[in-house]
Amino acid sequence: MQVDYIIVGFGLAGMAITKELEDNGHTFVVLDNASQVSSRVAAGVFNPVILKRFTPVWNADEQLGNLFPFYKDVSKRLGGEYVSFFDTFKVFKSIEDQNNWFMACDNPLLEKYMEPKIQKENINGIQHYKGFGRVKGTGRVLVKKVLDDYIIYLKAKNQFLKVPFCYQELEIEQEGVTYQNIKAKKIIFAEGYGLKENPFFNYLPLAGTKGEMLYIKAPSLKLRQQIKSSLFVLPVGADVYWVGATFNWTDKTIDPTEKGRQEMLKKLESMIDVPFTVVNQFGGIRPTVKDRRPLVGVHPKYPQLVVFNGLGTRGVMIAPTVATQLYQHIEKGKELPKEISIDRFSELFS
Repeated sequence: MQVDYIIVGFGLAGMAITKELEDNGHTFVVLDNASQVSSRVAAGVFNPVILKRFTPVWNADEQLGNLFPFYKDVSKRLGGEYVSFFDTFKVFKSIEDQNNWFMACDNPLLEKYMEPKIQKENINGIQHYKGFGRVKGTGRVLVKKVLDDYIIYLKAKNQFLKVPFCYQELEIEQEGVTYQNIKAKKIIFAEGYGLKENPFFNYLPLAGTKGEMLYIKAPSLKLRQQIKSSLFVLPVGADVYWVGATFNWTDKTIDPTEKGRQEMLKKLESMIDVPFTVVNQFGGIRPTVKDRRPLVGVHPKYPQLVVFNGLGTRGVMIAPTVATQLYQHIEKGKELPKEISIDRFSELFS
């Protein structure tokens, strides 16, 4: 088999670069063994405001501007609907929270998203102290569904192989690479936390942060919006809510833990005052970087090798924009933005 690109990994990064290549008429094959699950267990929420600090998400306007046409195109291609919209209500726990909210509403980067008033309405089942702040322009991408549908689409065209990737079998040649019976001009690694095992790019400082989440069933809650306090509570249908998440910087397994469960239940019980049952608990490793920016670019020694990683907790927002920037870099020679280029860690390469 001869193609322009081999793509290793098919989470949000892999899907975004696959679409970019197809849009521009390139041939490719995706290799993925589903060993990394961070995209599949992601809530898929897009939100332009960091509610912990009332600050704007990096590059939020551009990212949202690219997100909507990206998923509109994907919907046409796959025949499904993958984006839903809702408001996000931030719980105010103090007068200080309210004051910080109003100060943030004056920020030109935030004023279009944050409503400059306090929502006083009672929301059945939600405990709050000083009202809510409403964030507009938020919603959710059905990540698992879109990835599953995209895989079906690619398999039908013989462009997807569910196989593990063996780095020892990659042959780097002058004009490209060969992997088993596949020849390509370039190979793009979009492996999420699996990058830690990649001998070509494991010098990059991908930290990885474990997150655990719950599904709960709460028939009397009846939320129509996402509620954000010490956890987020997100309605997903049929009286089921997605609740999360924990942050653990030391545990690198995806296994759910009793400690994580108790941490979330304690916080949840301080947020809601209606009966609920836990339906499921699950975890994943977010591909996070210390400066909270993606890891994108060409290997410093082998230009045939490319990396697209480090999307962290906001992959649904970041992936479409950065996939286009990466494509323009490797095919058109356009310089990558410095904040995402792996060149910022060149001193770590030896």
